[in-house]
Amino acid sequence: MGRPDKAQRAAIARRRSDAIDLRLAGVDWLTIARKLAADPAVNSDRVPYPQGYGIERYRKGQEPPEDQALIHAACRDVRKALDDRRTELNDDVDEMRALEADRLDRLFFVAYKKAVRDQDLAAIDRTLRIMERRARLLGLDMPTKTEVAGPDGGPVHVANTTADELAALIDLTDQADS
Repeated sequence: MGRPDKAQRAAIARRRSDAIDLRLAGVDWLTIARKLAADPAVNSDRVPYPQGYGIERYRKGQEPPEDQALIHAACRDVRKALDDRRTELNDDVDEMRALEADRLDRLFFVAYKKAVRDQDLAAIDRTLRIMERRARLLGLDMPTKTEVAGPDGGPVHVANTTADELAALIDLTDQADS
């Protein structure tokens, strides 16, 4: 089997989309697999699904795949389609991030000119806000280090507590709140 042509790739993309739609609708894996099978003998609609599961076997006149093989193919399709959608979303987010960075650059230029030229405190504040927003958008700020310490900066003591001890502590807290 060679590389699928454009029409075959479109049919495979359609099959994957149909598989996701069926799965989102709560349809079980075997029903999805049979609905999207190439061989009308196992296809629940009794028609060959274009580029359906088991298409090569169907074209060669061989027996259709077993249910487990059909289920495996449906699962693989849904996983691949979800991965593709995730990649598309990540690409969209990256594109939007770049667009927002360009917008911030334009706004920064205007505010910066006014801040430097006029020594306008409001423009300086605006310039700083734009810089802060750009740093958050692009992840330029260093992460904040958080450290938990016990009394006088010493270690935090952790003790094992039984469920009964924990329940007693909760009861004491509830009584104190009353």
